Amino acid sequence: MRAILDVILFLLNIATWIIIVQAVMSWLVAFNVLSITNPTVRSIWGGLERITEPVYAPVRRIIPPLGGLDLTPMAVLLIIFFLQRLIVRYGYTVAPF
Repeated sequence: MRAILDVILFLLNIATWIIIVQAVMSWLVAFNVLSITNPTVRSIWGGLERITEPVYAPVRRIIPPLGGLDLTPMAVLLIIFFLQRLIVRYGYTVAPF
């Protein structure tokens, strides 16, 4: 059981870093530091979008953009943080091994 919980925590950690990288990259694109016309940037951006959009879509239905400010990544990071804390606090104490 602990191995499964460790894998879940690892995947949540990877998801956290993917969201952070996408947020930083979106700022760099918004301030014209990176250009979407660059094929490498476009492919990385497209890959990050394909990974995060299925997670963001349900949250965006609940939290709409506020004047151009998208709080969806922060909300998803808070949910991930909450899940990690639940697993660490209750998952390992309930697990028999």
